[in-house]
Amino acid sequence: MGSESRSRGGPPGGGLRDPQAFEEFYRRHVDAVTRFVARRVSDPHTVADLTADVFLAVVDSADGYRPGRGSEAAWLFGIGRNVVRAEYRRSARQAGLGARIAGRRLLDDDDIARLEEKLDAERGGRRALELLADLPESERAVLELVAVDQLTVSEAAAALGTTQVAARVRLHRARRKLRGADELAGEQREFRQDEHHKLVARRRQDERTRQGERTGHAEHARQAESRTTTIAYAGGES
Repeated sequence: MGSESRSRGGPPGGGLRDPQAFEEFYRRHVDAVTRFVARRVSDPHTVADLTADVFLAVVDSADGYRPGRGSEAAWLFGIGRNVVRAEYRRSARQAGLGARIAGRRLLDDDDIARLEEKLDAERGGRRALELLADLPESERAVLELVAVDQLTVSEAAAALGTTQVAARVRLHRARRKLRGADELAGEQREFRQDEHHKLVARRRQDERTRQGERTGHAEHARQAESRTTTIAYAGGES
């Protein structure tokens, strides 16, 4: 995340309602916010909608920004989390897609291509977030912002409206649980590999047994044929 995105100067409060001030603020942060959203949704239209929703929410809550609590990026990501979570809840409640499609902003081919590039670039981030899904919400939130969105612990605390001490405790717990999960997964992988090796060994042994049986049958048949030939030859001589 660039130094501009991490600016602590802060948005000019109610000045964001001034078109020029808002445009400057928007240009300074739109790429970071778009990438933040692209790590959490996989549809370009939804990325565009939610990015716009974040900046609309910024205008409404600009007076609440406190530079001493964190960078502009931390404040924006906190708003972004709320916007994305609201979208998740809306999607869960909505039976069909008609309402969202009807309200979507029109995107031209260049817009879609640009957003798809960002979505492709953030595929690893989306995968990382999926791996955190089983953590408790409070712990997952801190780890997401620190490990995936690259905020500092203090910035993550500001984004989540909590103290740095609480954020550090949650981060420690989340990392400890992930290490435990990794160890369990490693044990499960070793067990599966061991079982696989045993299965392969049994199959090879079975195949050797069947091969031996086929060889034995062939030898028995050869000997029987030899005896028959010998008997026939002996009968011919008599």
